[in-house]
Amino acid sequence: MPTRGKRIAVLMGGFSAEREVSLVSGNAVVKALRGRGHDVVPIDVGPNVAFSLSEAQPEVAFNALHGRFGEDGCIQGMLEMMGLPYTHSGVLSSALAMDKPSALSLFRDGGIRVPQGRIADREEVLAGAVMEPPYVVKPINEGSSVGVVIVRDKEDNPFAAGEWNYGDSKVLVEQYIPGRELAAAVMNGKALGVVEIKVTGNGFYDYDAKYRPGGSVHEMPARISPVAYGACLRIAETAHRVLGCRGVTRVDLRYDEAAGEVDGLHVLEINTQPGMTPTSLVPEIAAHNGIDFADLVEWMVEDAGCRR
Repeated sequence: MPTRGKRIAVLMGGFSAEREVSLVSGNAVVKALRGRGHDVVPIDVGPNVAFSLSEAQPEVAFNALHGRFGEDGCIQGMLEMMGLPYTHSGVLSSALAMDKPSALSLFRDGGIRVPQGRIADREEVLAGAVMEPPYVVKPINEGSSVGVVIVRDKEDNPFAAGEWNYGDSKVLVEQYIPGRELAAAVMNGKALGVVEIKVTGNGFYDYDAKYRPGGSVHEMPARISPVAYGACLRIAETAHRVLGCRGVTRVDLRYDEAAGEVDGLHVLEINTQPGMTPTSLVPEIAAHNGIDFADLVEWMVEDAGCRR
């Protein structure tokens, strides 16, 4: 049984494009941990976060940050230097997972099928000469589908007017994988299950569909063949292991059934700090396995570590 009454700092907010989602995740975690009798200190992360942590004197940090600085190894490195145990993956795993080209390269080396793609610069993308559509343009190191654009045909190129919504000069361009949107949760190296996401309307599973109530419908467990379901579980565990992740992760996949029950599965990315909002996938998958939200976050606190 978990030890009661720990002093826990919940890191949330921050200054990435995913700040608002992080605040929702963080507040849900705070409520759950307080309900279990822990002494919880919410910290809206800013430039003085190290000072805030020193003042709070927590035993452990629950990292509910999303996006840059929060899940790319930066805050993890600071917590390592402070000797403060924290939830989720360590410095290297977090950095690799957030840098999409690095993660995809390691997935390929580990035998995981991923979309074909490459890094392209601004001029190439604006010229529309990257690859035959449909293809996907995404930031190299953002999460929650922030900045993701699907180019479906040459006549309907969203970059034709020269608009550029990326701060970096380079982006990741990938082939568009048709089919179904799946996600698998991994806890302590073991895949818990696979959910299918069906987006309402005509859009794709973008930031709005992920976090707006009613933006998507989740089918848990995913109604795919037993062969495909089992393959998803194995692939998710492999992705988690290849990057050396710990704690809880979420692996996002596309499933093109026409390409085969196994060959049609492609990993898009791994999220080392999956959302803990009312519409988030990992809590839903965990609940299907009999793990309620409070049990999930309390386990994450118990699993927290510091690799100095």
